[in-house]
Amino acid sequence: MARQITLFDFTLKKEQNKDESRKEEIPHANINEERRKPKEWIKEAEEGKSYFLLQVDYDGKKSKAVCKLYDKETKKIYILYDNTGHKPYFLTDIDPEKVNKIPKVVRDPSFDHLETVIKIDPYSGNKIKLTKIVVKDPLAVRRMRNSVPKAYEAHIKYFNNYIYDLGLIPGLPYVVKKGKLEQVRPELKGEEVDEIRKAFADSDEMTKEAVNDWIPIFESEVPDVKRVAIDIEVYTPIKGRIPDPEKAEFPIISISLAGNDGTKRVLVLLREDVNSQITKHDVIVETFKSERELIRRFFDIILDYPIILTFNGDDFDIPYIYYRALKLNFTPEEIPFDIINDEGKYLAGIHIDLYKFFFNRAIRNYAFEGKYNEYNLDAVATALLGMSKVKLDTLISFLDLDKLIEYNSRDAEITLKLTTFNNNLVWKLIILLARISKMGLEELTRTEVSTWIKNLYYWEHRRRNWLIPLKEEILTRSSQIKTAAIIKGKRYKGAVVIDPPAGVFFNVVVLDFASLYPSIIRNWNISYETVDVENCKNKEYVRDETGEVLHYICKDKPGITAVITGLLRDFRVKVYKKKAKSQNISEEQRSVYDVVQRAMKVFINATYGVFGAENFPLYAPAVAESVTAIGRYVITTTVNYCRSIGLQVLYGDTDSMFLWNPSKEKLEEIIKFVKGKFGLDLEVDKIYKFVAFSGLKKNYLGVYPDGKTDIKGMLAKKRNTPEFIKKEFNEVKQLVTTINSPDDIPKIRDQLEYKIKEIYEKLRHKGYNLDELAFRVMLSKPLESYTKNTPQHVKAALQLRSYGVMVLPRDIIMFVKVKSKDGVKPVQLAKLSEIDVDKYIDAVRSTFEQILKAFGINWGQFTTTSIDTFFNISKK
Repeated sequence: MARQITLFDFTLKKEQNKDESRKEEIPHANINEERRKPKEWIKEAEEGKSYFLLQVDYDGKKSKAVCKLYDKETKKIYILYDNTGHKPYFLTDIDPEKVNKIPKVVRDPSFDHLETVIKIDPYSGNKIKLTKIVVKDPLAVRRMRNSVPKAYEAHIKYFNNYIYDLGLIPGLPYVVKKGKLEQVRPELKGEEVDEIRKAFADSDEMTKEAVNDWIPIFESEVPDVKRVAIDIEVYTPIKGRIPDPEKAEFPIISISLAGNDGTKRVLVLLREDVNSQITKHDVIVETFKSERELIRRFFDIILDYPIILTFNGDDFDIPYIYYRALKLNFTPEEIPFDIINDEGKYLAGIHIDLYKFFFNRAIRNYAFEGKYNEYNLDAVATALLGMSKVKLDTLISFLDLDKLIEYNSRDAEITLKLTTFNNNLVWKLIILLARISKMGLEELTRTEVSTWIKNLYYWEHRRRNWLIPLKEEILTRSSQIKTAAIIKGKRYKGAVVIDPPAGVFFNVVVLDFASLYPSIIRNWNISYETVDVENCKNKEYVRDETGEVLHYICKDKPGITAVITGLLRDFRVKVYKKKAKSQNISEEQRSVYDVVQRAMKVFINATYGVFGAENFPLYAPAVAESVTAIGRYVITTTVNYCRSIGLQVLYGDTDSMFLWNPSKEKLEEIIKFVKGKFGLDLEVDKIYKFVAFSGLKKNYLGVYPDGKTDIKGMLAKKRNTPEFIKKEFNEVKQLVTTINSPDDIPKIRDQLEYKIKEIYEKLRHKGYNLDELAFRVMLSKPLESYTKNTPQHVKAALQLRSYGVMVLPRDIIMFVKVKSKDGVKPVQLAKLSEIDVDKYIDAVRSTFEQILKAFGINWGQFTTTSIDTFFNISKK
């Protein structure tokens, strides 16, 4: 049994002394030193030149909107300040005379003037008169909006308002004319435009008009913007401790940079306590005796790049660099970064934090089909790139410079490659999503898909001169719910799920309703302004799977949600999915079209989810209930038809059906039935060699003919799952993939039983070390803040503190489960002899029980009392 390293292998006092010696002597600022004047980090755009619009911000010092533009010739970012006189504002439905009598509005120092404007009521289509309250400062909107009875469009960020009003689309090319941006439309061949228009020949007039506006979004060039990924390493005195960026008390010992221009560079601090010999690397290495000079050199290098990429840079790299530079007596004017609203801003360009982008569930699920389960750099890179971080067996602080350079440079390389792999797929995806959502790159990559969709719909409302309704107004018109939710916390009944049998079934074909909910929204014309509205002439009633009428949909005019959702769906299905598979174009062009269809997939698949979320500003319960009711009706009717023609439906969930050993003729018949009855597309989505069902919903393991697996609900996906469980489950998964026929199942069943025996034996005989048994959870707040309850990782942290170990927020607490009052101990204080085997058996059960059920193995035979008898294990 290997000896477990603990905290006490490092003498605390010795570490503290090392820490003190590691802190660089920071000279006090020279009072007479000439401070640098504030820098203009970005030059202004030139008249007549073409640029790509990447971002719109608000410059508080100049009280103007400012556009960040990329010149692909010079590979630099330029700025263009507003010259239209645009100012912040909001709307109210009371006339100007009454507004003039509200002191908190007209006497506010930021009040500018009042205007009367005409808007279109999205429900009736009638013109309505409103008062526009114009102010000098965006913050004044927050102060004033509660002073009027109804404040419309008063919760929109100013730079987004600017984008809406000027009809700007970030990501598209523009030319500067008379100080304003004029969109540059792509030059398309006549047959290309005809092909697109033909795909929408049977659409309504509103959709046909919108097609012309959307063509540039998908067909315009995507610029490969010059960019550099950065990563820093900081001296850390205690294992598991993540240095606090705001305190920035420990030195930066290396910074790596990897650019899409071929740059590979590491700036490293020379130190006496580690081996400073540097061998040959595939990166340029620069060494520094002073941390201050290292950081100054870093600032000089990055100014050549308009885009900086990080992975978790908002929370760590950028704020640490910023506050550390201040501690080293850099003036704020010398630092090309700032921290605003917990975001790391790059003053000389744009900072994209890829952690937040990949953390977006819509990106994970729809753009990358759930390929990664954890959101750290190593997990994402392993899943998407097939490469991982450099593995370490000691603290970064104690690495010799050679290993530090290798480790640091790999992180920057991975971060960059996440935007360059597969012909710049992710970078192109970001640009396409920015165009669709009408959002700048920084906001897009830091927000959830609900914000993207909200922004798109607000932009479309403004383009039509529609008044954006208040949430309470929508709820007043469309809040009546007719069904009871099955899932706790939901307001209405959701999707239908057909319970699967337990067992292993061969030749399983999965049929999928292509974008079911978006297709329902389009086909049934569902939108907040079309469901249960008054004064409707052409009504279509919504019935659920029982035939009960729940709502009605007005067909007098196209609904905005139906138009946009349908347009994106049809662009994807009828145009770009086909182009992405075309053999008549280059591989590079196919790759571009694949990105286009992925971007649209993110939006259309997330549409229902956000419109059914109570915190979404356009949420209408009756709309969400109508979509799910029609969905249940469609899938129930389809399942019944399948059974009527002799097909066996093993499982069904929301928009898919698992059919057991269907013939080609029967599949074609059911696809034709769905198209004819509902106007929906049913497609063969997956073909499994076999599927192992546990008998529970959303819980199965499918194996494809090539041996790859598809696992739902059977794998412990939490980040804190002990490493030994992950390893053992992967071995079980590999074992199951060797099945080729029903004849193999008895043998695999025996091997699964043996595997559980093996795990149990290793737990009983201390065959796993403490690191393998450890749960890893980050401390999210100070220990004193945990007053109502004490989670397990907090209990472990409190034990560390009682031994004199400083425990801070952001520390990773590694603990094991033991037989004691607290039930846990930090790894640094624990012994293998203290491990609570029963608790770990429970953890093993939660991971393996479902897959065992599929093979007819009852976990009951592995109880603590019977397992010894079953496996003939004698207790010691």
